[in-house]
Amino acid sequence: MGILWHGGSIYTLQKEGHIVEAVLTENDRIIAMGDVKKLERQYHHMIEESCHLNGRTMIPGFVDSHIHLIGHGEKLMRLDLSSYTSKAAVLKALQTYAKTVQTGEWIIGEGWNENLWEDAETVERNDIDEVVPDHPVLLKRICRHVLVVNSLALEKVSVQEDVNNPLQGGVIEKDKEGNLNGVFKEKAQDMVLNAVPNRSKEQLKEVLKRAIKDAYTKGLTGVHTEDLSYYNGFEETYQIYKEVIEEEGLSFRAHLLVHYAVLEDFKRTAGYFLQGSPWLEFGAIKIFADGSLGGRTALLSHPYADDPTTSGVAIFSQEQLNQLVVKAREIEMPVAIHAIGDKAFEMVVQSIEEHPLKGRGLDRIIHAQILRKDLIDRVKKLPVILDIQPGFLASDFPWVIERIGEDKLDYCYAWKTLLEEQIPCAGGSDAPIEEISPLLGIHAAVARVSQQTNAVYQREEALSIYEAVSLYTKGSAKAACHETERGLIKEGYLADFTILDQDIFRCDCDEILNINVERTVIGGHTVYRRGKL
Repeated sequence: MGILWHGGSIYTLQKEGHIVEAVLTENDRIIAMGDVKKLERQYHHMIEESCHLNGRTMIPGFVDSHIHLIGHGEKLMRLDLSSYTSKAAVLKALQTYAKTVQTGEWIIGEGWNENLWEDAETVERNDIDEVVPDHPVLLKRICRHVLVVNSLALEKVSVQEDVNNPLQGGVIEKDKEGNLNGVFKEKAQDMVLNAVPNRSKEQLKEVLKRAIKDAYTKGLTGVHTEDLSYYNGFEETYQIYKEVIEEEGLSFRAHLLVHYAVLEDFKRTAGYFLQGSPWLEFGAIKIFADGSLGGRTALLSHPYADDPTTSGVAIFSQEQLNQLVVKAREIEMPVAIHAIGDKAFEMVVQSIEEHPLKGRGLDRIIHAQILRKDLIDRVKKLPVILDIQPGFLASDFPWVIERIGEDKLDYCYAWKTLLEEQIPCAGGSDAPIEEISPLLGIHAAVARVSQQTNAVYQREEALSIYEAVSLYTKGSAKAACHETERGLIKEGYLADFTILDQDIFRCDCDEILNINVERTVIGGHTVYRRGKL
């Protein structure tokens, strides 16, 4: 079936400002572009549908380069605490929500963020006990590197008062009297999370469907997601993806990063990089080098300015990190390593330098927020792409200045510098940590405005709209080794499009927030129209 798309601004992204009058697609591919009348004459025998854009703007389909897709679906279906601006408000919302849940059932909340509160005192075990004593409660901080539970939850997961910290990469907090305060960070979270009852396979399928349908409304035609170790194991989670996307036909392009914890399961399937279909494929081996700035577990090369007793948490020693990279290299897999702090980034660069990739693809370093000039000089010599999340700037400033120290910010959130150094970058949200919308990420990259103060931070690092849009199109395609068939509007490329109700390249920066996704097209088929799936 041939579809002729015309009647609007069609930006190919082949170069800045490049527009074509019409695009012809057949099945899932772009087969021709150019003058609408010429295409109508040349291909009249195969054009079955003429799709008039009515002045809308069509661009290559948005792809989020870093997300936890099932986690995003869970956030949509759970108690969402991300918008509350005080601890009292969080606890009140929890108390109200608990009245809707049968006594004794687990309550899991998402997204509390003490950095939005006037008094940044975190939620602790006793706080939850006072408002919800008769449910086991688990509340995940917005970064998902910290969680807090109440006393009944500790009892349910059999964590005793005399429990010790993990030997490497985790923190269990205690109060001044030496008792557990319910806060677990990084690897220490596992002793709680591993004991919480899992959702059933059918429940997880519904969660995934909810997440994909929400992604459609944001103009997303695909994502790079990391879910394979958090639910009912590698095999069942992968099967859930296969059933929902491939067998039940909920069209979406999912590039699945493989968590290091399920590497042996992946090897038993004889898995390899990009194995799969145009809809579902395996990506790089995902590893964590550190935690988050919000939880002060991102690993810095210096003490935190607002807490000199810590410089963060190394999830692995350098030797352990090297060993994980070596395991990936043994099966010719690239790595995708989470590194927010500069010391963690340094460790990752060292591992990649010592154990370079010999197979297909690029290594990626995820987040890359706190950098130094010497690290930028080293990483630009490597076959690496940086997987950045512009939305973090909007939520992290201004509190991150106090946390890192103003004198250490020169190469932090430095996306313009990275692009000028010709370091390839891709754009993601890290949803459910941040909002899933690429338009919000694009606005953050261009405006660099804090959600809390409306002030602009490091204006010299602001991207152009073209550069920001490219992160979520060409950048994501390159990160997944698909730059020869995705990320552009070009003959032979996949017919994945995001159609906007305004011309994003001709609007003022602040107007980006008022743009709506009019239509999402995957493989030549419309999966979403505004107001209607």
